[in-house]
Amino acid sequence: MRETEALMPFWNPWHGCTKCSPGCQNCYVYRRDAEFGKDASIVKKTASFDLPVRKDRKGVYKLKPEDGTVMTCFTSDFFHPDADAWRPKVWQMMRERSDLAFYFVTKRPERFYEGLPADWGDGYENVHICCTCENQYQTDRRLPVFLNLPIRHKEILHEPMLQEIHIEKYLEQYHDQIECVSCGGESGEGARLCDYGWIILTRMQCDKFGVPFHFHQTGSRFKRGNRIYHIGRKDQEEQARKAGIDTPLSTV
Repeated sequence: MRETEALMPFWNPWHGCTKCSPGCQNCYVYRRDAEFGKDASIVKKTASFDLPVRKDRKGVYKLKPEDGTVMTCFTSDFFHPDADAWRPKVWQMMRERSDLAFYFVTKRPERFYEGLPADWGDGYENVHICCTCENQYQTDRRLPVFLNLPIRHKEILHEPMLQEIHIEKYLEQYHDQIECVSCGGESGEGARLCDYGWIILTRMQCDKFGVPFHFHQTGSRFKRGNRIYHIGRKDQEEQARKAGIDTPLSTV
């Protein structure tokens, strides 16, 4: 996303997930839950399940359109099978709050049709879905599924980016559907290396096919040239921004 995520409201209708690929190895949800003695593999509905439709005493929605994009389901996967029973209600709330935009990331595009509302059609205008692909194998497994789904707003994310990734064939075929490609390294204890050369390669691929590009964060262990930098969590997004390699949406 191009706005500052810290300024956006977060809505986690359920919490917890099960690891499904190498990108999940150092999941921040697992790290955080472990600090409180919780099992992050148990998926549970949260107390904020109905957040978008909550109203104040005057009957006015607490979440206002001016609050910006609602970052959705960031402590789980929206298409996790354990949430199948709750997902139809969440789609219903998104439809009701057509004055808000909802953005979420998934590693499970193959489960998109589970519980999809009957009136989905080509997609809800206010729903933005991002598919994350951390290596070439997951890229070639997920993107052929994701890019053929009826979604109005699609993005690709390489985070945590674990190796050089080639998406030329997907950009060539679907460049008019992909709104942005974002890259980022891994944070936290035991973080794996992210190489700036991989980031630049993705940027070059996006440039070739006119797709907007965003460098989201460096990660904790960041290689640039022959040096490896250890970057604190609070500085990772700022260091990515200082690289100055984002493609402005207005110029592509």
